[in-house]
Amino acid sequence: MRITKKIRAEQLAILEETYRGAKPELIFHNAFELLIAVILSAQCTDKRVNVTTKRLFAKVHGPEDIVAMGLPALENEIRDCGLFRNKAKNILAACQMLCTQYGGEVPADFEELQKLPGVGRKTANVVMSVAFHQPAIAVDTHVFRIANRLQLATGTTPLAVEQGLMKNIPREKWSDAHHWLIWHGRKICKARKPACDICPLAPVCPSCEAAADTPAKALRSAKAAKDAPAAKDASEKERK
Repeated sequence: MRITKKIRAEQLAILEETYRGAKPELIFHNAFELLIAVILSAQCTDKRVNVTTKRLFAKVHGPEDIVAMGLPALENEIRDCGLFRNKAKNILAACQMLCTQYGGEVPADFEELQKLPGVGRKTANVVMSVAFHQPAIAVDTHVFRIANRLQLATGTTPLAVEQGLMKNIPREKWSDAHHWLIWHGRKICKARKPACDICPLAPVCPSCEAAADTPAKALRSAKAAKDAPAAKDASEKERK
């Protein structure tokens, strides 16, 4: 299957129709909480992070509280997240920097965010998009996998895929498309066993071997995907 601009447009239209309104599964109330939650989410499920941050955010309300808490206590609070020692070290150092260089506020600038310990392009893009409502595409494992499988953007590195997605997706849809790709990866196009037989994108997916044979069956999955627990359920818990 040759991926043309028309097919990419069809892919995006199907993703939008299937996952319209999708939001982050992480629960947060401000930019600071989102930053901490995204740092914690590395190699850890959002559900587990939400358990950890519910406990942590009952005790801390800003970077100064984490600085006052200190490293041993912080490690204890986030122990149930993977790689907790390294994450605690980065979170404490980031909070110290927020207090000394940014007046205790999370900077609304992509380059400044990346100066914080533990914050790379993905985390910075999530914060810019979700907390500050700026167009951005964060490439996590789901986005990387789905973009390559659809050939919506191809590359061997997250940066290459990010650049390809920014080229092939209209700027005004960058942030939304990030969530569509994540939820498609979680619900249908999983890493080890993609559910191609129920995938609404099968007829326009070059990685689906059955695409030419089962378009009708694949298209029926749009309703199934809509009925699955969606990110918007989690977003209702957010207080804006």
